[in-house]
Amino acid sequence: MNWHESDNMERYSRQMLYNKIGVEGQRLIASRTVLIVGTGALGSLSGELLARAGIGKFILIDRDYVEYSNLQRQTLYTEKDADEKKPKVIAARERLLEIRPDLEIDAHIAHCDGPLLEGLAGEADLLLDGTDNFDTRLLINDVAYKYGKPWVYAACVEASYSSCGFVPGATPCYRCLVPVLPTTTLTCDTAGIIAPAVQMAVAEQVTTALKILTEQYEAPFYMRIGNVWDMDHMKYRIDGMKEASCETCGEAPTYPAFDMKADVAMRLCGRDTIQVMDDRITEAAVDHAVGRLGTKVNRTPYFQEFHYDGYRFVCFRNGRLLIHGLDEMNKAKTLVNQLFG
Repeated sequence: MNWHESDNMERYSRQMLYNKIGVEGQRLIASRTVLIVGTGALGSLSGELLARAGIGKFILIDRDYVEYSNLQRQTLYTEKDADEKKPKVIAARERLLEIRPDLEIDAHIAHCDGPLLEGLAGEADLLLDGTDNFDTRLLINDVAYKYGKPWVYAACVEASYSSCGFVPGATPCYRCLVPVLPTTTLTCDTAGIIAPAVQMAVAEQVTTALKILTEQYEAPFYMRIGNVWDMDHMKYRIDGMKEASCETCGEAPTYPAFDMKADVAMRLCGRDTIQVMDDRITEAAVDHAVGRLGTKVNRTPYFQEFHYDGYRFVCFRNGRLLIHGLDEMNKAKTLVNQLFG
């Protein structure tokens, strides 16, 4: 990106007037690559703000597609995206390129596992957490510290939010903070969420990202938490929380999240949806199964969709499917064997 051209100087002029950014900070931002894990509420809004700030490249990972229930808070997406059940990384890429045609974007419709994240992280200058589950955050944390990549955590549910930046060699890691992190079994799908909580989490996350991207490492970093409904906002220092025995950033790291193997079937966080990953699930196998059943199939450029036994199946072209309306993993495995065995 040649941001020195007059139109780009105009585009970022107000940001460069801010004395913490300036011309040199803008040059650094334009040279950076950010990997966003999850392009739902957090990841899509963080992506939009960083695109508008002038980031050079995005690597996007998300396994889901746009639904109507997303539109209340996932402001990057439209009804058309939901009508088409468009994968979130594809819809995000399209919208971000409308905002910034010069932006480079590498999009992956995939479940974020160790091999995928490890293979992509090397190119990134910063990792952003847009996920909704603890296990993936531990994986991001292990990848970040194994390869010396800073990352920024964010979370929100109901009216609450939290965010924190982690820099290998400068701060404790996420695993060190787990005992003192806000604990809840609530999710957006079970307890709900209001959009301002998302926006507060993202405001904190993107601000920390801009500091890191412009090499303004202000240790100690802080964990910031709050509740927008109650208007409670606080921060606390994390510099004294490093654990010498930590399996990620301690004296003898083992990065245990890499050893967590994804189950063949897993329940998506807070939803009556089971994800199944099975090499037997190919486009040809789906065509054979629905032909045998005499079931109508809906085709998109990204997946095949059909109904069977009262459930809705969405089959992607990488051996992965979602079974909607089901929360029993053994039942999911049985259905897959019936269809593709």
